[in-house]
Amino acid sequence: MEETEKEISEEEKPQEPSEDKIEPKVEESESEKAGDDRKMYPATCSDCGKDCEVPFEPTEGKPVKCKDCYKKGRPKRFDNNGGFRKEMHDATCSKCGQNCQVPFKPNGKKPILCKDCYMKEKR
Repeated sequence: MEETEKEISEEEKPQEPSEDKIEPKVEESESEKAGDDRKMYPATCSDCGKDCEVPFEPTEGKPVKCKDCYKKGRPKRFDNNGGFRKEMHDATCSKCGQNCQVPFKPNGKKPILCKDCYMKEKR
């Protein structure tokens, strides 16, 4: 039995990598660092001219933005206090006629209520 134990212990020993098996370190792209397995395409940002990668095949004539320029042009989703900030739109209350602002773009198909009328109807 001792021989069997010796054989197992020899097999379980971690093998040291040989010099010819060591692979060179390759720099990861932005998508690989994020753990994203989408195919990335090379592109040039139409705003700053920086080379970048995008998760879609760029079409000639359509602008492409790098990650930084995309973030700059995007409206902020949160206010400074950490709350969710929605874009507000001007409207007129269908009940009282008062000017108000609503967190959606009115399309004229449904009645709009100001905050006061909404709270009265909610009760």
